[in-house]
Amino acid sequence: MSIIQRENEVLEVRWNPEKPIEDVTRMGDPATPVEVIEEIQDLRAKLGSDLVLLGHHYQRDEVIQFADQRGDSLALSQYAAKMEGAKYVVFLGVHFMAETADMLTPDEVSVILPDKRAGCTMADMADIVDLEDAWEQLGRITDTEKIVPVTYINSTAAVKAFVGRHGGTICTSSNAHKVLSWALSRGEKVFFFPDQHLGRNTGVDLEVPLDKMIVWDPEEPLGGHQQQEVLDARILLWRGHCSVHQHFQPEHADVWRQRIPDIKVIVHPECSHEVVLKADDAGSTSHILKTIKAAEPGTKWAVGTENHLVSRLGQEVAAEGKEVYSLAPYACLCSTMFRISPEALRDTLRNLVEGKVKGQVTVDKETADEANLALSRMFEITG
Repeated sequence: MSIIQRENEVLEVRWNPEKPIEDVTRMGDPATPVEVIEEIQDLRAKLGSDLVLLGHHYQRDEVIQFADQRGDSLALSQYAAKMEGAKYVVFLGVHFMAETADMLTPDEVSVILPDKRAGCTMADMADIVDLEDAWEQLGRITDTEKIVPVTYINSTAAVKAFVGRHGGTICTSSNAHKVLSWALSRGEKVFFFPDQHLGRNTGVDLEVPLDKMIVWDPEEPLGGHQQQEVLDARILLWRGHCSVHQHFQPEHADVWRQRIPDIKVIVHPECSHEVVLKADDAGSTSHILKTIKAAEPGTKWAVGTENHLVSRLGQEVAAEGKEVYSLAPYACLCSTMFRISPEALRDTLRNLVEGKVKGQVTVDKETADEANLALSRMFEITG
């Protein structure tokens, strides 16, 4: 049994996807978890083909069980864009994901986030005002036409639009190598944001020396560097990170190898470079899933990514004798994704059945057009 406390409420959870949810009570909501799940099922049936539910890999089990499609953020948005006849896309994820879905789906489709508080701390670290200020500072010492901006998909629509305006593009953790290679071939410098670790790990893979990659601190003049340091840098890395993946430390890999000598360590490239160096493999969530599912029966894995994904993956491969553990000795959960609760999903569907659209996420046309320029470049680069 686990006790989860958030804000002014307490939820006592006993969850096993193979068994019915046990009858437990959440303070502040008269319905039991069983009743909430049953109501979601009924509401979803009423909405029929008008509704598409998209679930990111990091969502909690109680919510992602209702997803029509599971995946990474961009793949889910592309899936929604191909759906015909749907009126509502409910994104079980965070705000920037819903923005991307809104940009890729027709105007008549409403994209909804069940809890508007579900943001992304990494995306928020690259504020558009700070980014424009950094670009202006760079323009005082060099020709910004020779700088290619690249933003991780985990960024706001405004940041994606900035990249589109300035001839840059977007990357995912799956295609970062190809996208960054393209950017390096086109400019004297690459400005990569918001995740410094993905940028650094990818840069190293592309044989960019570590001393040619510097971290830009938006709170300091010229990012905290002397002018010559900025001029000499090949990649400028925004001071940003994933709050989940920063918890993993190199020592965690050492502990697991002492405990289980034949264990394999696989991590997400949002982990620090020191952690990636300790791992046997690094890649996106899709890469982690495919690698472990394709591995020989009986293999053992320590995984450095969000714990809901790790836990589900372990259950899926247990029948093959595979053992999957979290790399960290504690649960690394995405607290913002965790805001999408069964109760929030139920309330969203209640409103839709009543003809009310609440929690809609929209991107204005100008921003969407510029952001889609950056997305289009990414699709051209990656094929």
